[in-house]
Amino acid sequence: MEFNHIIKLKNFTTTTLLAVFLIFCSINTFAEVQLSHESDGEAASTAEEKFDPTVTILEHISDTHSWHLFGHTSIALPVILFTPNGLDIFLSSKLVNEHHQAVAYNSGKNTYLNEEEHIKILAADGEIDEEASAHLYDFSITKNVAAMFIAVITILLVFTKVASAYKTRYGKAPKGLQSFAEPFIIFVRDDIARPNIGYKYEKFMPMLLTIFFFIWFNNLLGLIPIFPGGANVTGNIAFTLVLSAIVLIIVNLNGNKYYWSHIFKPDVPFWLLPIMWIVEIIGIFSKPFALMIRLFANITAGHIIILSLVSLIFIFKSLAIAPVSVAFVLFMSVLELLVAFLQAFIFTMLTALFIGTAVEDHHH
Repeated sequence: MEFNHIIKLKNFTTTTLLAVFLIFCSINTFAEVQLSHESDGEAASTAEEKFDPTVTILEHISDTHSWHLFGHTSIALPVILFTPNGLDIFLSSKLVNEHHQAVAYNSGKNTYLNEEEHIKILAADGEIDEEASAHLYDFSITKNVAAMFIAVITILLVFTKVASAYKTRYGKAPKGLQSFAEPFIIFVRDDIARPNIGYKYEKFMPMLLTIFFFIWFNNLLGLIPIFPGGANVTGNIAFTLVLSAIVLIIVNLNGNKYYWSHIFKPDVPFWLLPIMWIVEIIGIFSKPFALMIRLFANITAGHIIILSLVSLIFIFKSLAIAPVSVAFVLFMSVLELLVAFLQAFIFTMLTALFIGTAVEDHHH
């Protein structure tokens, strides 16, 4: 019993120290971003201005063409542009100066300017060429895209290791990463796939596992304020849109005749059919749309709340508010760990539910 108490105390202490470290990193990163804004050649005038948390918060939750580390240090990411003059590839560091301010860059094909993370083509007179910019297609590796690559590589490494463990330790108790991943795999199978899809669940298990772990890993990485974390991937509407579109396609491609007859030939009076067609077709798109908005809104709201609590220290400029702010940030950080799992679970469960309604057999 005493040994169990020691283990629990050790785990609690480790968790607390980790949370405090992450909070310190959040505040330090937040402060460095603010100081970098004040040192861009306008320190005297900026120092007298009132701190505006909106700018810094939006900078943290938005996608960027570079990955900020500390101070003026950033990781330059590839800018890939398809323009009327052909393909153009260069590093994002070309679009900023030593003070991290946006500057024009001539690649030989076009002159570009990064205007609030939207790259524009400049005309010969230095003004934005709206017509050329309208035909510019940006395929750059942005911060969110790089973060997704990190999440994908992490998932591949983890589950390659887990798969090899099942081969070498067949019939033995799970160990290492296998013991970490197996409960979640069984959870997705027994509590999400089977109850909602039925006996056809095995066909959809790879997709459900991929969705669950992909969202969860990106959520967790987003809570880490330092590299390789800090990217608001699942709080990006484009990310949730693509995931929801995949769910929409999978559900409708696997819909059986009973699923489609319920939509186009429901058991209602003939004169109600046109109305029911409209309602059912709207329902096809409204379900994945709800998935998209739910994940986007919950994750973005969590980031904004934590950053807002941190910004209180800089708004009041008082050490007295720091303990209160840190306490609330600690509480919200722990809550966000739960939300990170819950949002992955809810998205996966609703996906399985939609698939189940599409593939279920008809019962009178």
